[in-house]
This record gives sequence, structure tokens and C-alpha cells, in this order.
Amino acid sequence: MIETERLLLRQWQEIDLEPFAKLNADPDAMRYFPAPLSREESDSLAARFKDIITTNKGWGFWAVELKATKEFVGTVGLLHQADRFDFSPCTEIGWRLARSFWHQGIAQEAATSALNFAFNQLRLDEVVSFTSVHNTPSEDLMKRLGMLKQGDFMHPALAADSYLAEHVLYKITKTNWAQRQKNSIG
Repeated sequence: MIETERLLLRQWQEIDLEPFAKLNADPDAMRYFPAPLSREESDSLAARFKDIITTNKGWGFWAVELKATKEFVGTVGLLHQADRFDFSPCTEIGWRLARSFWHQGIAQEAATSALNFAFNQLRLDEVVSFTSVHNTPSEDLMKRLGMLKQGDFMHPALAADSYLAEHVLYKITKTNWAQRQKNSIG
């Protein structure tokens, strides 16, 4: 579990399934994914995330909880991609928050803690993030995190003519992250 000023990034619990399903069924929250998820698909994804955290001994795509209210916010975390992309192996950072938690700095707070974990606990050399070229809110967050654009690519799981197929790829290295942290302190 990771704790920030406002958040807990933690293992998935049964109580997360209903709000996660609402998030995954929300057309606005899912507009940069191929389709909203059914309840069964959402529950399956949560189970997969839970299993990955167990297998990795504590890390993956965590459930995010607002400490003050115990509300489920969404998911933020890290996922190792061994061979899915041309730039694999890599570890990606990603996020998906319920619409009621947008524009509050929550995604950045959670992602910052996930990057700290990636570089300080897992001792990774770099972390990547990617999204559809149309998803400017996520791309803006990548930039705020200090990630640098590496280029565009076609997502291999999507048809080449899909509106969502073209993706942007961002990366941050351990050295760049450490420098950003040093500059924010001093």
C-alpha cells in the first residue's frame, strides 16, 4: 500500500467492484478506450489487477481510495509489458479515474507516488506511458509528470483503421525523475 496526503493506493477489495463497474460503464471516462465495459468485464479486470498485485508482491494497478471519505476514486499503477509492444519490455504507468474526481490533482498525486515507487522501490531505469493521440488530458498529465514524448505508434490490439489506434508514447528515466524531485525540494 502507498499513502499520499489524500490517497491510499492499495490492493483491490470487494467493495471496489461496484464503483469500478460504474467507472468502466461511463462513456465519458471510457471515451479513449474501445468500448465501455460490462459489469462482468469490469469485475474480471479488477480480479486481474488484484492477481497481478499479489504476484508482484504488492504492486500493479492499485485501487485508489480517497482517505478522507474512503471513496473509491479509480485505478492508478504500474504494469510490466514483457512483449506486447515494439518498445517492450517496459513498465507502463497508467490511470483511470471516476469523472467526479477529475480536475482535482488526484491523478497527478497518485501517479507521482507510483513513479516514486517505480524508481525507489522497484529500482526501474525508466517508465513509459501511452494513450490515444486524441486523449489530450492524459497526455497533459504525462507532461506534468515530466515524461518526454518518444513518438507515435499504432496500438497492436486495435485495428489500424480504428479512431483510437494511433497512440503517443512518453517516457521518463530514473535520472530525469530524480532531478525533478531534487528541483522540487530545492
